[in-house]
Amino acid sequence: MESYALLARRVGAAPARLGRTRLVAVDGPSGAGKSWFTARLADALAGLPNSARPAVVHTDDLLEGWADQFTFWQRLEEGVLAPVRAGRAGEYRRFSWVRREFLPRPVPVPVSPVLLLEGVSAARATAAPELSLAVYVTAPAQLRLTRAVARDGPGILPELRRWHAGERAHFTADRTADRADLVVDGAPELPHDRARYYLRRGRPAVPAYDAGHDHTDHVRF
Repeated sequence: MESYALLARRVGAAPARLGRTRLVAVDGPSGAGKSWFTARLADALAGLPNSARPAVVHTDDLLEGWADQFTFWQRLEEGVLAPVRAGRAGEYRRFSWVRREFLPRPVPVPVSPVLLLEGVSAARATAAPELSLAVYVTAPAQLRLTRAVARDGPGILPELRRWHAGERAHFTADRTADRADLVVDGAPELPHDRARYYLRRGRPAVPAYDAGHDHTDHVRF
């Protein structure tokens, strides 16, 4: 297990690659636990000395329905990434999955030292040069399906199965997990811990005095 507090310090020490902002992508298949991880990391970043809570963008809010699984990126680029890259605040319109339309009021994205981008394909290869940290959260397929149905109801099953097929094809072609800095276990055998996450692969966040050691061994729980 690794501490969110140490990971927040690692993010804070990482170079900014999206203009003056550190872009952290939390990727992985639906139902894996990306939102949980992102929320806990945001809490830890907000707890750093002289730090405010980071901006968070969920890619689900930018999708124009189920068919927009991967083609939303230009909308994200124009409304959020390009302005932040230039040192300006961005904005986007949130899609209502109930109304099946974008809501009229824009959601502001302030310029901040860290921007958390959470959602399927957030760490896609085309974004890699501007990422300060890429995280891939994983969990067994059946558990992910169960979580999604429990959250949204059985009526989503036909669309969800198509979505899962699209995810598998994307992650295989994109090799997202292979490129990620951290692969996180979103379904550990031990209970979820608000202060720590379960690392499956990657370099743990370590105190500065230990930074010279090699921490690339696989860790499994």
